[in-house]
Amino acid sequence: MKIDAISYPPRGLSRDEAARYVGVGSTLFDEMVADGRMPTPKRINSRTVWDRAAIDIAFTSLPENDSGLQTLLERSRRDGKGSPQIRSLRIRG
Repeated sequence: MKIDAISYPPRGLSRDEAARYVGVGSTLFDEMVADGRMPTPKRINSRTVWDRAAIDIAFTSLPENDSGLQTLLERSRRDGKGSPQIRSLRIRG
């Protein structure tokens, strides 16, 4: 194979690489594939490979972790109420 001076990120990832790319362990990654949160792999001859671009789309589609703080801040601003702690956290805008 010819050595290329330009570095390319891999498009196809193994199961362990795909799990690391998403930031989870292999077992959780398998669960996410099974329940549809992550894409199914492609087959290249005898290899099972995940498409990095498809993983990016699936990852972006995962729900955000909503702590409820933003809702409290918006309600406090709208109602003009709230505890002193909430009032001091109001987002200026």
